Amino acid sequence: MKELAHEPDAKRYTLMIDGHLAALADYAINGNSISFHHTYTQPNLRGNGYAGEVVAFAMDDVEQNSTRRVVPMCWYVGQWFDEHPERQGLLSR
Repeated sequence: MKELAHEPDAKRYTLMIDGHLAALADYAINGNSISFHHTYTQPNLRGNGYAGEVVAFAMDDVEQNSTRRVVPMCWYVGQWFDEHPERQGLLSR
């Protein structure tokens, strides 16, 4: 079973599969910006799109629940935005 979650105290978004951490995206808040600085997928689970699921979930949450703009400090988050140009309105200018 997959479970996506926002863990604000840990400043991260996670994807759990069968109760085990599969992937995450860490962030820091700086005023009206949210900087995503690290993504991680368990090595044995890489290549399944799990990091992309976490990032998409995080971007949906940021868009729906805040007025913050995203700063993609992590290469993966930057690449995700390149692959999803329709979401680039979330980026800090």
